[in-house]
Amino acid sequence: MASNVRRGPRQIYAAFQWSMKGLKACYQFEASFRAEVSLAIVVVPLGLWLGQGAIEKIILITFPVLTLATELLNSAIEAVVDKVSPEFHELAGRAKDMGSASVFLMMMMFLLTWGLILIPRLF
Repeated sequence: MASNVRRGPRQIYAAFQWSMKGLKACYQFEASFRAEVSLAIVVVPLGLWLGQGAIEKIILITFPVLTLATELLNSAIEAVVDKVSPEFHELAGRAKDMGSASVFLMMMMFLLTWGLILIPRLF
């Protein structure tokens, strides 16, 4: 249901705190998220350095960040599935596999984008 409460600085700050809490929880409990953060720490500055012009820089840093966002959503799906259905169920497994597939597709887009932009410069 939509909220009728006015949004002010206090609510925006509370939303920011909840977001930071979510990032912290994902970093603390998800090894794949930690690995992707480590990769992003390397490739985001590299993308800013290697990109020629603003559009290339934006493209090169967008996909690592989108991969992190997709991993956050995948981790949220997995947490909810584990809470609702702790025992194995075909649909629970399918939901988790689909979340994992979304991360895989985003990583492939990340690699494809970086490859299409940077490989031609090597030759």
